[in-house]
Amino acid sequence: MPLIMGMSMLLACQFAGELVARGLTLPIPGPVIGMVILLVALMIRGKVPSSLRLTGEGLLRYLTLLFVPAGVGLMVHFELIAADLWPIVVTLVASTAVTLGVTAWVLERLQHGHARRNGGPGGKA
Repeated sequence: MPLIMGMSMLLACQFAGELVARGLTLPIPGPVIGMVILLVALMIRGKVPSSLRLTGEGLLRYLTLLFVPAGVGLMVHFELIAADLWPIVVTLVASTAVTLGVTAWVLERLQHGHARRNGGPGGKA
């Protein structure tokens, strides 16, 4: 019964996210909005229900199976990928660098704001 309750919570959040995404015609996928809804609900509740924890751990145990279709796609389209290898490599390296840079900038801003509020280094005493 706990697995059913946990899965029901996950599916309900995903469904709510789909409703919001389609209802407001947002360019964000419904499951992503559903995860935000679940995060907000868990933050309000203050802890993760045991049924949701059990379901999440069970799903994470088999997460690697989700990479099988991507691996098969790489093998099937190897010639196509090889033909455009350099643009793919440049795009991957550039997007990784931008992601790291933005993440570092956001972290720095958050730490600076936190230090300012708490009177730490760089903030008011």
